[in-house]
Amino acid sequence: MNITAIAIVAIVCWAIVELVTGFRNKKTHKQDNLRLEQMQQSVHQLQERVQVLEKIVTDQNYDLKKEFDNLKD
Repeated sequence: MNITAIAIVAIVCWAIVELVTGFRNKKTHKQDNLRLEQMQQSVHQLQERVQVLEKIVTDQNYDLKKEFDNLKD
């Protein structure tokens, strides 16, 4: 077999592998970006909930003991 033919086959095989690998990485990258965006939205929602809870707990009119007593009745 000719060395040139071997080199051409090797280059073509390498190109095919690079194309397939690149396609897989691109697909995975899109999925990762989508998942990251979903997680960022969840974190933002949780931060908003924590802020609301902090306002409730730190409110001067909030009497925790009274609320517990009301729950006992």
